[in-house]
Amino acid sequence: MAKESMKAREVKRAKLVEKYAAKRAQLKADGDYIGLSRLPRNSNPIRLHNRCRITGRPKGYMRQFGVSRITFREMASAGLIPGVKKASW
Repeated sequence: MAKESMKAREVKRAKLVEKYAAKRAQLKADGDYIGLSRLPRNSNPIRLHNRCRITGRPKGYMRQFGVSRITFREMASAGLIPGVKKASW
């Protein structure tokens, strides 16, 4: 389980990215790299990191489901994810 401060930091970064997206695109189109460098660092989408929505785990993230591999396995075993079942052969 990730610390609450780490989850909050990711949410804050996502809000900054959304806030400055239009301005960043305009500056990039104009080629104004000095203006781009004056924007906050965390407004750059590269600084975002995928995290599990439930536990906040940064590694083993499954993009299709938005959760980590561990959470996915628990949810799939409990039948909480439609269309997913354990393979057996």
